[in-house]
Amino acid sequence: MMTASPDEHVLPSMRLDGLVGLVSGAGRGLGRACALALAQAGAEIVAMARTQDDIDSLCEEINRANGKAVPLVCDVTDTSAVKEAIAGLPRLDILFNNAGANIPEPIEDVTEDHLDRILNLNVKAVFVVAQAAALKMRAGGRGGAIVMMSSQMGHVGAPNRTVYCMTKHSVEGLSKAMAVELAPEKIRVNTIGPTFIETPMTKPFFENPDFTKDTLQRIPMGRVGQMNEVTGAVVFLSSPAASLITGASLVIDGGWTAW
Repeated sequence: MMTASPDEHVLPSMRLDGLVGLVSGAGRGLGRACALALAQAGAEIVAMARTQDDIDSLCEEINRANGKAVPLVCDVTDTSAVKEAIAGLPRLDILFNNAGANIPEPIEDVTEDHLDRILNLNVKAVFVVAQAAALKMRAGGRGGAIVMMSSQMGHVGAPNRTVYCMTKHSVEGLSKAMAVELAPEKIRVNTIGPTFIETPMTKPFFENPDFTKDTLQRIPMGRVGQMNEVTGAVVFLSSPAASLITGASLVIDGGWTAW
């Protein structure tokens, strides 16, 4: 008969004390909220974004609350700058690979410029950041956790979202492949797949009554998400409580993908 190990029945910790977490797209919206949550869980934050003022404000807020955060001004579409910046970090244990964008439009209206812009940000830049982070974690020899910002649209299709759905399905595939390849080095790779979350970026969409009605009827729980319903998932997947979870996608969608 198997006997329980001494800590088998101890509640797993979601604390991140002593760990360093890099958050891309940290200046606003979900990136900012998740950086704050990771800091509250004890991680030292490297806040990456293009806009100095945004990440300075974020880091000041974290540091005032007795956390630790440093700004890192970097455009994730600048491959050489990303590689240099991440390679130069003293340590890296967590990546929240968050930067991304969307241009909702019918397929016939998708221009080559829009196609290139979204592919470069949502696929190429996501890969480059993840690759650089994985190399840094590998060099550190302590393992690590990578959380990719995907979407419910990485699991389903939707009108006026052809390019966005394509990119988020790509993120799901990338994450699974990285999870398998990096598992022997104790680097875990997972995605989160939020539904529509109430943020400054999504607010204009919900000013359209038809859009709001259509969206809410697709969510069995009948409401959009709040940012704190996403931050907990990021902290969990980054923490020791998720130590056996890799190659998974945690959808935070109120049941959208369960239809």
